[in-house]
Amino acid sequence: MRRVVENSQDQSASFFDPNNQDMKRIRDEIALSVLEQLIDWLKDGGRVAIHDATNSTLARRKLLIDRLEREPEIRVLLVESVCTDQSMLERNFCLKLSGPDYKNRDPVAALADFRSRVANYEKAYQPIGDWEEENDIQFCKLINVGKKVIAYNISGYLSGQCIFYLMNFNLNERQIFVTRHGESEDNISGSIGGDAPLSGKGKKFAKALAKFVQSQRIKFACELASKETELGSNGGAQDYAKALQNTVKFCNSPFTIWTSMLQRSMQTAEHFDPDDYDIKHIRFLNEINSGICEGMTYQEIQQKHPNEYSSRQANKLYYRYPGMGGESYIDVIHRLQPMIVELERMTQSCLIITHRVVMRILLGYLLDWTREEMPHMMVPIHTVYELRPKPYGTELKKWQYIEETDSFVEF
Repeated sequence: MRRVVENSQDQSASFFDPNNQDMKRIRDEIALSVLEQLIDWLKDGGRVAIHDATNSTLARRKLLIDRLEREPEIRVLLVESVCTDQSMLERNFCLKLSGPDYKNRDPVAALADFRSRVANYEKAYQPIGDWEEENDIQFCKLINVGKKVIAYNISGYLSGQCIFYLMNFNLNERQIFVTRHGESEDNISGSIGGDAPLSGKGKKFAKALAKFVQSQRIKFACELASKETELGSNGGAQDYAKALQNTVKFCNSPFTIWTSMLQRSMQTAEHFDPDDYDIKHIRFLNEINSGICEGMTYQEIQQKHPNEYSSRQANKLYYRYPGMGGESYIDVIHRLQPMIVELERMTQSCLIITHRVVMRILLGYLLDWTREEMPHMMVPIHTVYELRPKPYGTELKKWQYIEETDSFVEF
């Protein structure tokens, strides 16, 4: 909004100078304008909204809270992130350069400008504390990205869930691979559900997958080692030895594999060395339960249960298969919530070998697909998605397995 409303203004560090009253007035106006948009969105059915701004002075927080007190249905939770770890700050400063404020800017000049901006923040900074406590305002302080968390006056389900999420997310660079199991016997016949073993083609995919993930794991370790060596480089003769040491460290870092409890998923992980990978089989990752339709093809469902077939076609998100254990997409979303929290909490890289519905939900969460479009997204078999969480979104790469060459091709 700042870039849209005031795109003719100087957006350098001087824009954030607390002594520049004209810029302070503009910043406050923008903060209130964004708040009005946020309020409208919540009234239109939104549940949780984040007012992401430099609300680091008591005057600014009072300005926002005074407006929100006129909205009794909206509850306020203040979140303050404090960082005292200098090495972490340096990494975060470099990450800021990939954001929209410094896009296509000279990195040296951009970093110097951002340091000046931070210095301006520090001049006016007033930590959350006594005033908020005196007025019983909910707040959470995160110190050094969750190493220490202070929560005050937290009440209600959503506030509690927000705190739980904040305590579990992290900024570690990591790879998240997501793929469906290799082709199964049921995939050949078109039957849904069930617990069929892999086909011959599926077994070839499983073997190639282990080699592919290992090679990508090593490449990623080399990238991390290079970054860490550059960050601590002093141009001396010890840099090469340090780079080698860092490469070994990252190559030996933990790597987790999750599969479902169905044999086609577990068989896809059989070629991974358990000494090198922490392999877990988790029921939460099982495919959607199709109830009375388990083991049937979609053509058979259309013939035998035409009303059920039509209902599902009309609303895949909420449709629940009839019969014992039958599930809807919404049911599977709820069952996957603990896995998503664990995914946010994990600092190591991982591979998830699962099924079509579960894969759509996981990718929908990680790539910010809407719930309405998620059930219809294409997630072909023998395709590997690599996701790297970043401060400004998720970096995505996709590979397709080519059986003829027994290799993976990025597309």
